[in-house]
Amino acid sequence: MTDLLLGIDLGTTALKAAVFEQRSGKLLAGASKRLRVNAGPDGRREQDVPGVLRALRSALAELERETGDLRRLRGIGLAAQGGSTMIAKRATGKALTPMALWNDARAFPEFHALAASHPPRYWRAFSLRDEPGMGLARIVRMRREAPALLQAENIYAGAGEYVFFHLTGEWRQDAGNALQIGCYDARRGALLERAAQMVDAPLSFFAPLRRGHETHPLSSTAAKMFGLSPGIPVAGPYMDHEAGFLSVAQGNARPLQCSLGTAWVGNFVVPGASPARSPFQLVLPSPAGAGRLVVQPLLTGNVTWDWALSTFVGGNQASALAKSAAVFARSLLPARGLVALPWLNRPNPLDVGALGGGCFMGAGPSTTRGDMLRAVAAGMCYELARVFAEVKARKTIDSVVLSGGASKGPHFRTVIALLFAPLPVVPVEDEDWMGARGCLHAFNTKASQAQAKRPIAPGKTAVGPLLAGQALYEKAFAALYAHVAAGRAISFERGKKP
Repeated sequence: MTDLLLGIDLGTTALKAAVFEQRSGKLLAGASKRLRVNAGPDGRREQDVPGVLRALRSALAELERETGDLRRLRGIGLAAQGGSTMIAKRATGKALTPMALWNDARAFPEFHALAASHPPRYWRAFSLRDEPGMGLARIVRMRREAPALLQAENIYAGAGEYVFFHLTGEWRQDAGNALQIGCYDARRGALLERAAQMVDAPLSFFAPLRRGHETHPLSSTAAKMFGLSPGIPVAGPYMDHEAGFLSVAQGNARPLQCSLGTAWVGNFVVPGASPARSPFQLVLPSPAGAGRLVVQPLLTGNVTWDWALSTFVGGNQASALAKSAAVFARSLLPARGLVALPWLNRPNPLDVGALGGGCFMGAGPSTTRGDMLRAVAAGMCYELARVFAEVKARKTIDSVVLSGGASKGPHFRTVIALLFAPLPVVPVEDEDWMGARGCLHAFNTKASQAQAKRPIAPGKTAVGPLLAGQALYEKAFAALYAHVAAGRAISFERGKKP
């Protein structure tokens, strides 16, 4: 009988679990369970924590039915969205709060106050980014609203730590999550006491860091809960983008792995001490060898795209996607002069107390809903190209690998392929399971490797109008956002080569 590996990818809106053959890496079965997000006008973005474990049990039951026998599992990998926040009982893992997701905006006032307490160079000195982690701001808010939660018998955790504890009985976190909390020294690769002290929290309030590709055995409690055999080695938790990069790292020399999901994120490796700089980068030890992995979130993503579909097309998601295909069949780009800046999930740059930084320029009496939809899609692609322009120019990357929901859209694929030419832009097989696959790196690097498809061929798409639209986007961006520090793209220290 073939030995099996199980990968778990806990995302913002869905939990995915997949079973692979250990030797070949062949995908045998996958299950995806929707995770409900409770949203509110105050910026609330929360998940019901027990619902995560229920989703995992449901996914594993489905995989058991499809594969016939999960007793052949020889390893389990866990990847999870970073930057989520909850408080749990340290000894039992019992959730004491809902899980605030990475895009929960309720602590923005505390965040801005904390950021203003020190100049960007202070934060950059240890985190290699220009601002504190949102987790510190959430602790400040929690200390004011629910101080009883900040007790020694409790622990501050995110999605990955929570599920990993319920699998192994051990608390661990990945470096990407620690950076988003704000208590990680990216230069030394360690948790930082003085960052925790800024919010009057001991370093022990946070989970210890995962070391390399360490594993811990599946506990007897978890085995009973999930219907598995005790003692199976469990690797993780990995940040979801870390796992996504691992799924392409073996097959490409210098890839820019782009996850076009709820948030659009690009991931690439620089050798040695990273000379790369940006306000929001997450700099982690490379999980695939020497160097540093730069995880670069964009200020746009499928939150923006879902809004555009709902607003300009309407209907449920399936019907909206079908109708949008007809919109792009008529024209890939909006009417000349129309441009969209797609920063929906950020503070308004003209009124930082209000959420929402997106805008349109060039709308007129003849502007249609279709044009508005095309402008949003093009703007998202232009933003991707803007952020990684110097990474491409310096030849830090030699290919672009696409995954995530938006990467399935032909219009997104075509525009991105043209903007990054002459670099090959490559989709992968089984792209929905890249996170679940990549977190199996500790058990078999071949099994963790996604198979690449042929590079995208844009066909006869006219390049001139696209480049003119990109130039207009850059001009609009400079006019409105040039003064906003958050708008700085990746740059490299002068004179240093990555």
